[in-house]
Amino acid sequence: MIAMLVWILLQTAAATSLTDPREVHLANVRQLTFDGENAEAYWSADGKELIFQSKHGDMACDQIFRMDADGGNVRPVSNGKGRCTCSYFFPDGKRVLYASTQLSGDACPPPPDYSKGYIWKLYSGYEIFTANPDGSDVKRITNSPGYDAEATISPDGKTIVFTSLRGGDLDLYTMRPDGSKVKRITKELGYDGGAFFSRDGKRLVWRASRPKTKEEVDAYRTLLGNSEIKPMTLELYVGDADGRNARQVTHNGAANFGPYFFPDGKRIIFASNSADPKGRDFDLWIVNDDGSGLERVTFNDSFDGFPMFSPDGKKLVFASNRGAKVKGETNLFVADWK
Repeated sequence: MIAMLVWILLQTAAATSLTDPREVHLANVRQLTFDGENAEAYWSADGKELIFQSKHGDMACDQIFRMDADGGNVRPVSNGKGRCTCSYFFPDGKRVLYASTQLSGDACPPPPDYSKGYIWKLYSGYEIFTANPDGSDVKRITNSPGYDAEATISPDGKTIVFTSLRGGDLDLYTMRPDGSKVKRITKELGYDGGAFFSRDGKRLVWRASRPKTKEEVDAYRTLLGNSEIKPMTLELYVGDADGRNARQVTHNGAANFGPYFFPDGKRIIFASNSADPKGRDFDLWIVNDDGSGLERVTFNDSFDGFPMFSPDGKKLVFASNRGAKVKGETNLFVADWK
């Protein structure tokens, strides 16, 4: 009994140390990973598992893993080759989705040159694959010479939305689970990516850049020519699942990303550095889909991002630097949503 009481007190203290009193929407915060760089954790449809990308131990770059919703039973999905990102469960739980550079070589592609500032590298070797949840039976479903990644799946499992450079710009496309019926659904100049479906499958929310001035357009195209993007100004957009009726949600001139619909489809949770004049501190925010009702959710002084509600809407998983043992460590957390 005493041992159990001590365990409960330790768990309570740990949860308390991971939260800020101002984080009124988060309760019972639990840390799921404890080493390396972990991000983009997304729920299975039954709420029992999470799939995520991780670089830990002696790994050279990100690979895909699964784990139980409580952080236990971590096991690999990808084969350890190349760099991987953007994994997702199919609704029926029988297949998973992820992007990988594995066909371009076993080694990790070279990292970006940060002497030019903070940039994302659009590795041309990224293609999208599906596999069994244990990583077997890998099937390639995209085949284009440029970047293909950032894929998620509609709730009915019939449509995949993804970002591709195949048309000369970074746009959103849709396709069937086997890679057929590819359709471009955004066409404005600028980056469109990180799209997620609403629970009813009728709408999308995503992040986008819209260079306007000649200087902005020239800078964007120069970076794109080098398979790079500088994600310093990204606003959120919502639109129909076919790309129609797109409209801008945020107008803060910051780097907003990782948007995800609330179960009610009327609000969006996302990450943004809008509260930090230096642009280094990212926190979670919520906003109505018309841009009203903006509210800050987290107050950690480093990084919080990649939020996703559990299927029942009662829990939130996210990535954070909070509680990091070393600089740059990013772990996954789950909290009860209030």
